Amino acid sequence: MKHLHLLGLLLLSCPCLLLCAVTPVVAGIRREAEALVKWKASLANADESLGPWSLANSTSLCRWTHITCDLAGHITELDLGGVSLKGTLDEFDFSAFSHMEKLILSYNVLYGTIPAGIGNLTSLVELDISWNWDLRGIIPPSIGQLKHLVVLRMPGFTFNGVLPEEIGNLTRLEELNLQNTNLNGTLDEFDFSGFPHLRKLNLIRNVLYGTIPAGIGNLTSLVELDISWNWDLRGIIPPSIGQLKHLALLRMPGFGINGVLPEEIANLTSLEELDLNSVNLTGSIPPTIGMLVKLQNLNLQVNNLTGSIPLEIGNMTELQALYLGDNYLEGQLPGTISHLTNLWCLELARNQLGGHIFPELGNSSHLEVIDIANNNFSGVFPSSVCGGGTLTLAWARYNGFTSIRQQTFQNCTTLMTIDFTANNIVADIRDYFGDLPLPGRLRVIAFSQNQLYGTLLTDQGEVFICNHPGLNHVDLSHNSLHGGLSKCFWEMPRLTFIDLSSNSFSGVVPFSRTCEDTLKYLHLANNHFEGAFPLALRKCKTLTGLDLGGNNFSGTIPSWISRSLPGLKFLRLSTNMFEGVIPPQILHFQKLWLLDLSRNKLTGPVPDDFTNFTGMAYEHGQGEPASGWYYYQAPQIQIVWKNVEYFYIMLRAGMAGIDLSGNSLSEEIPNGLTALVGLRYLNLSGNHLSGCIPEDIGNLVLLESLDLSGNQLWGEIPPSFADLKSITALNLSSNGLSGRIPTGDQLRTLTDPSIYSNNPGLCGAPLEDCINSSTPTQTEKSLDEDREALWLYCFVVAGFMCGFWLYWGMFIFRSETWRCAFYQYVDNMQAKATKKIYSCMSRFQASVSE
Repeated sequence: MKHLHLLGLLLLSCPCLLLCAVTPVVAGIRREAEALVKWKASLANADESLGPWSLANSTSLCRWTHITCDLAGHITELDLGGVSLKGTLDEFDFSAFSHMEKLILSYNVLYGTIPAGIGNLTSLVELDISWNWDLRGIIPPSIGQLKHLVVLRMPGFTFNGVLPEEIGNLTRLEELNLQNTNLNGTLDEFDFSGFPHLRKLNLIRNVLYGTIPAGIGNLTSLVELDISWNWDLRGIIPPSIGQLKHLALLRMPGFGINGVLPEEIANLTSLEELDLNSVNLTGSIPPTIGMLVKLQNLNLQVNNLTGSIPLEIGNMTELQALYLGDNYLEGQLPGTISHLTNLWCLELARNQLGGHIFPELGNSSHLEVIDIANNNFSGVFPSSVCGGGTLTLAWARYNGFTSIRQQTFQNCTTLMTIDFTANNIVADIRDYFGDLPLPGRLRVIAFSQNQLYGTLLTDQGEVFICNHPGLNHVDLSHNSLHGGLSKCFWEMPRLTFIDLSSNSFSGVVPFSRTCEDTLKYLHLANNHFEGAFPLALRKCKTLTGLDLGGNNFSGTIPSWISRSLPGLKFLRLSTNMFEGVIPPQILHFQKLWLLDLSRNKLTGPVPDDFTNFTGMAYEHGQGEPASGWYYYQAPQIQIVWKNVEYFYIMLRAGMAGIDLSGNSLSEEIPNGLTALVGLRYLNLSGNHLSGCIPEDIGNLVLLESLDLSGNQLWGEIPPSFADLKSITALNLSSNGLSGRIPTGDQLRTLTDPSIYSNNPGLCGAPLEDCINSSTPTQTEKSLDEDREALWLYCFVVAGFMCGFWLYWGMFIFRSETWRCAFYQYVDNMQAKATKKIYSCMSRFQASVSE
């Protein structure tokens, strides 16, 4: 019976014991809920993503969004990645989450600092606060309390200072990502031996300096090592790197290596990616690199490597991408590259490689990109490159190829870019592009500076290139193409750039009622086009660059040009037969950087209202970014820069300039020109301009080249000339200028006297010194003598006339009355003649003194 009482007492006490055990759990869960609700209240717009978080729902905490709980109901995971939270961590009570193992706060708009309280998450295994750019301050030392931490990700956190030494307590770390954290310091302070389990180390784009210590070889579990773009890291790749037998990814671009690729790299037989781009490597590529048989991506571009490409590179049969461009490699391409049957990208540009390319280059059925530009390859370009039917980009510009197999591109339905600029290819253009398969993905055709011949027209009279509606860049300049054009050029829906300059095209530019909004650059210079200014251009409202120079266009420049082409930045109409006056509307181009109307038959004055000509009224910045399909084919325009033919890349900073030379323009140089302070060159030479040089010409402080030669300018060179701080090319010859040449720091550097020649009244450096005003110069003496001689001649003539009439009057007029009247008439005539002579002489003297 006694035992029964004890059993009953025990049964009665169980609920009490259970209640005592459950109460702390419930209290803990309630505290977690309260902590989250309190933090939510401090965030902006949190209701949108954290709506269910409310104390009214605290009993269903584990059903709140972004939360994972354990069996007891405690929060173990809080995943708030990318939910656009905006606020700080100041109100986050980390001590309430002693069971939390995973905290993800990446891709939000958190700001402020990381509180020291984060060290209270003692059960944390994974911490990710990546890409919160406005988080600042230090990594708190309390982070060393997270003894169970396996993953620590903080990229994009603006860190001030060095890593706290307490991070060495995280001995279980397998991943450490501190990319873009402004980490400042050396790696010598990092005890690599304290992280025996570390598998991923990412220190990309920081401010690390010093060298890579040999201790890095202690990270024997490392699989990924990325210390890219720490420009102040120097020294060698330590040989101990060869101890990282499990390493699959090694990236060190932007690290200032001094020396060669260490032989120990060959020990990394598990390596799949090796990126040593832009690290100043010297020497040759060691043949032992062929031992990296698992390598899929090899990037050694932008270094100082010399020698040849080793044959052993063909042993890396898993290789998918090979980047060796921008080095000093030479010799022929090894035939063993044909063993790389998984290759999708071959980049060898800007080396000194040469010889013929073996026909088996395209053995890879995956080849998409081949870039062998700027080398010395010659012979026939192999037709096998498109054998797999996957080729997308073929860049072979600036080589010595003489031919391309006719069928090379016939199976390339995936081809997007063909660039063989500046080779020696002799062929009829229709052999390459006349039968390209349709539909295709072709975007770029660039065969400038070759020896292509033939016509663009098919037997039906259409331009066969127009059969490729996806084209946006066509450059066939500097060849021997002939024939006419078709209006289809204006109707291609994606065409952005056309350059047919320096060929033998002829005829009238065809008219079309439409012009696609995509067309930005049209270059038809140096051909035999004729007729009036192309009316078809009136619809091309998005044109940025127009070059019609060096043709036989005639008639007047239309007044509608600025209204119909409002976005024009580059206009070149030089070396044609345009006549008439320059329409005033041409000064309404608000974005124009370059105006070249030189070597035409233009007459009349230079328009003087420059108030709308704002494109040249300020200093230009960096221009448009060279992106998209223009990365290798940046549009250019031909200008005369400092008396030399120059090809200006139009995507660079604006080269503002005006060239009206070689016409028959008259009257004065308009003063409004001096308001165009963005001008870098101005050429008005070879016209009939008169009057003085504008007094304010010194306002053009950016002006580098000025040519006013071969006109009828007179007067002194304005003193403001000394303010031309950038002038390096000047020509004022063959005018009527006089007086002293101004002096200035930059003008003193222009020591060639020919730039002032044929101006009889000029003196001063670099011409002969001016004589003091108290002593008459030889020119002034000569002018005085001329004046005296002219007075003498006038009085002799007057005396002769007077004597002549007096003598003959005595015989003609016998009566006294008539003789008196006659003498009175002679006296009046003499007075009038004297007055007239004096007036003429006064005007002559005034003009000379001016």
